[in-house]
Amino acid sequence: MANLRYTKNVLFFLSLMLVPLLMGIAPGDVAPGFTVKNQVGEQVRLSDFKGKNVLIYFYPKDDTPGCTQEACNFRDEYSKLKKMNTVILGVSRQGVKSHHEFHSKYKLPFDLLVDSDGSLAQSYGVGTMPVLGFVKRQSILIGPSGQVIRFYDDVDPSHHVKEVMRDIEHANTPTPH
Repeated sequence: MANLRYTKNVLFFLSLMLVPLLMGIAPGDVAPGFTVKNQVGEQVRLSDFKGKNVLIYFYPKDDTPGCTQEACNFRDEYSKLKKMNTVILGVSRQGVKSHHEFHSKYKLPFDLLVDSDGSLAQSYGVGTMPVLGFVKRQSILIGPSGQVIRFYDDVDPSHHVKEVMRDIEHANTPTPH
């Protein structure tokens, strides 16, 4: 019985590591829809933001140094991002209570989404940290049409917001014929 439980746990963790590699999302793909709870327990749907750029940034854990830096950088540039027709959504595996405390403590002007079972991360091809089970710090920029503009595989929280803003500007710049 213990061996069966061990085998199931190993298979589960392997699936968390391999599925994103096999089913990663790429530029041009239509972003998978979702309905999840935010920091106050309200339902948030990707379809709520049709016609806008949407940055979904996945982060390991509320109120940790890198995650706080990244969230506060998005907060500090939020008015510029809003003028760029962009919605920011932070996602991690913590629950409503943890997200609410983090959101309130740092006065974040955007929603933090609850992905307690990791299914949202999995649908976007976001990996998890082996052993710890936290989601990796990865992001997806979705354009107004609902198509993925960019998958950020290796995010540095200190300058990610600037990188995202450049990519939005680039995506909104008409290409010469």
